[in-house]
Amino acid sequence: MIQRTGNSTLQLDPPVYILGSGSCAGKKEGEGPLASYFDAIYSDTLLGMDTWEQAESRLQTEAVKTALHKAGLQPSDIQYIFAGDLLNQCISSTYGLRDMNIPFLGQYGACSTMAQTMGMAAAFVAGGAAENAAAVTSSHFCSAERQFRFPLEYGGQRTPTSQWTTTGAGSVILGKRSAPVSITEVTFGRMTDLGVNDANNMGAAMAPAAVRTLTDYLTDTDHVPADFDLILTGDLGYVGSRLLRQMMRKAGWDIETLHNDCGLMIYDRKKQDVHAGGSGCGCSGSVVCGYILRQLEAGVLHDVLFLATGALMSPTALQQGENIVGISHLVHLHSDEPPKES
Repeated sequence: MIQRTGNSTLQLDPPVYILGSGSCAGKKEGEGPLASYFDAIYSDTLLGMDTWEQAESRLQTEAVKTALHKAGLQPSDIQYIFAGDLLNQCISSTYGLRDMNIPFLGQYGACSTMAQTMGMAAAFVAGGAAENAAAVTSSHFCSAERQFRFPLEYGGQRTPTSQWTTTGAGSVILGKRSAPVSITEVTFGRMTDLGVNDANNMGAAMAPAAVRTLTDYLTDTDHVPADFDLILTGDLGYVGSRLLRQMMRKAGWDIETLHNDCGLMIYDRKKQDVHAGGSGCGCSGSVVCGYILRQLEAGVLHDVLFLATGALMSPTALQQGENIVGISHLVHLHSDEPPKES
């Protein structure tokens, strides 16, 4: 059953359970601090395929297969799959999942896609439209650079505020069968435009959207930040994370000690040349479906607010003078395991 609380928060009662998860990562991500939590790490940028786009499709395929295996399910057990990526027409999703024969609902939320697909899949299960549903997203450094920035051969200088697109994917299988980790609430965000138009500073464009969604959720539910072990964004990076904390403090909420960001967790910024941190759908996807769910399953974390953030833009729109529109969707992850010391 789904019940709307306040303006934009959905309460799922009973909750929807995470039956299985899969996370894949590339070579650079495999050299970062979360390497041991990924199900698969690929040292070959092409993953044995002919193109980077095909490689990204394979990331999605492998993430879903891993999640299905952990859930003990087959593709035929899944009623709907919600998937998206950064590329035009979401081709990584369509070509990566075309052979699974699962009813497909393509999603585009830019880097907010992991939370968007999880929220949509959870709503379908809670509403009775599905017994089991899947959510998956991905990104690939090389395919994203080709579409959004410059050819890799160009070797352009990156600004200090720019972020590194993660090569990775994350997938979850959601269902009604009881499991240690569940989704209890979902808040779908509102588009936010504060006039940022610098494509090399996505964190500044997305932070206001995260503030709006988090504030909406807290207002809708009467929760306070201290009710949660972790408020996790993805992927604001260094610049956006600082802005988020400052803006939340001005709004009357102090999240300084509770907040972390997937873009800051997946890489070691002191040792890896990623400037302001990680980005891309696969950044939050691989971090949540790898590290965060492990911590919830172990009882190290008990309640996590996951806010994926996206920049709804295109190079064409920016060249025509448009601003970068931010979006953020929230998923409340709850663990039934007793809290433990980390």
